[in-house]
Amino acid sequence: MSTSRRKKHAYHHGDLQAALVLTAGKMLEKEGVEALKLREVARQAGVSHNAPYRHFTRREALLAALAAEGFEWLGAAQRKAAEAGGLRGMGEAYVSFALAHPQRFRLMFGGQIRIARHVRLREVAMRTFEGLSGALAARAPEAHGARDASVAAWSLVHGLALLLMGERIAPAALGGRKRDAFVRDVLSSIRFVVGPAQPAA
Repeated sequence: MSTSRRKKHAYHHGDLQAALVLTAGKMLEKEGVEALKLREVARQAGVSHNAPYRHFTRREALLAALAAEGFEWLGAAQRKAAEAGGLRGMGEAYVSFALAHPQRFRLMFGGQIRIARHVRLREVAMRTFEGLSGALAARAPEAHGARDASVAAWSLVHGLALLLMGERIAPAALGGRKRDAFVRDVLSSIRFVVGPAQPAA
């Protein structure tokens, strides 16, 4: 059976949506979000230009599916890292994900998608953040302590990821270390104190 016939056979069995997301994901990393037009995704997936509209009524719906998939990957990576490296491992996984999938990461956090309109994206993104909150909750004496520490931890790893993605950290700062070692050392140098702030002396 030819490749095109195999594609059509698979699509008739409900794989069209997955094929479109897969194709769009490859385009995203190679060409950036601006290249993602439904017609072009359809062309590269080998289907008619009308086919994507069976699953994605507008371009933003496709972008939301890509972002949701990204949050699923990120959440899985953080859960795996937490088993081996605790909170620091989760932070390393976050930065590693951003560096491995820079265009996907920018799409997830770039504000181009109205998250409130996309239920699956909203739920997956919330679960990912709650994973970090849950890891900190056991150390926090009060609920707001866990939330505040989660935001602090997220801000640290997110900012570090963006600085590395944008090559804003001078090579001299790495001190000859590879990026993974640099990230590990930076995160190891930070100790979050979870709990109420101490009064100033």
